[in-house]
Amino acid sequence: MQFCGMLKKLQQKWGVNSGKMVLILVTFALGGSSCARLADFLLQIFFDEKNIFWWTAYFFLIVILWPICVIIISIPLGQYSFFKSYIFRIWGKMSGKSGKTDQKTTKIAIFASGKGSNTNNIISYFKDISSIKIALILTDNSEAGVINVAKNNQIPFHILNKVDRVDYANCIEKLKNNHIDFIVLAGYLKKIPESLILAFPEKIINIHPALLPKYGGKGMYGSKVHESVIAKKETKSGITIHFVDEQYDHGKIIFQQICDVSPMDSAETLAEKIHQLEYTHFPRVIYEVIQKQNQR
Repeated sequence: MQFCGMLKKLQQKWGVNSGKMVLILVTFALGGSSCARLADFLLQIFFDEKNIFWWTAYFFLIVILWPICVIIISIPLGQYSFFKSYIFRIWGKMSGKSGKTDQKTTKIAIFASGKGSNTNNIISYFKDISSIKIALILTDNSEAGVINVAKNNQIPFHILNKVDRVDYANCIEKLKNNHIDFIVLAGYLKKIPESLILAFPEKIINIHPALLPKYGGKGMYGSKVHESVIAKKETKSGITIHFVDEQYDHGKIIFQQICDVSPMDSAETLAEKIHQLEYTHFPRVIYEVIQKQNQR
């Protein structure tokens, strides 16, 4: 049970589903065994017996060969993207640098209106990734739970007042003063104005608890979305992660993930399914989008 719990935590940290988790573990196992066999084979050429010099050389070969073997095996198993990022992260921790040596830290601002469960999950995911930092949390609700999330994680926060929400000039100035590079909407219920979109072109992404373009638009948030999905007797729902434009839930779709809707589902049970998809995929997609943009 303890081992299963550890695997579950890793799955959530890496932001992968169960199928992908199995493939990742298989890649680790095959990569490790291939690396060990290859190192042993190469050392047989130079050593007649296993002495202290053999073991020293074996250790250094393992360190060199392991990432190579894992990357090669990850390609046919469809896990190249994950392991490339994973190895860069390990290198970043070992060297004290980001995976890309000339890459500055990307600072993220999170906009949220509610209790902040997605925000907390995103913060947890990026805690050990030195190239990305959650630098600011903004909310339009002075009683939002996300404020406590910010305080508990010692992250600066700002409550948007009525003036802020009229033209967003003060908000944009706040973002610029904090050197924000990227914006994530994690349950933010207000429409993003054109001025903010122009200030951060293709740098604002949102997650919607349904499969857009269905069940999107003004007023379609939270339980209202799930109630509509159930009322229409849909058999599938899911999440949509998309860039933000001037219209509600309208920007270019980045990623979608589907879940089944059973005849027995209520808005509450469907919401739980959706939350699990959000927790699993949203941080990973944020990471991949930022990595792709930084490589341009």
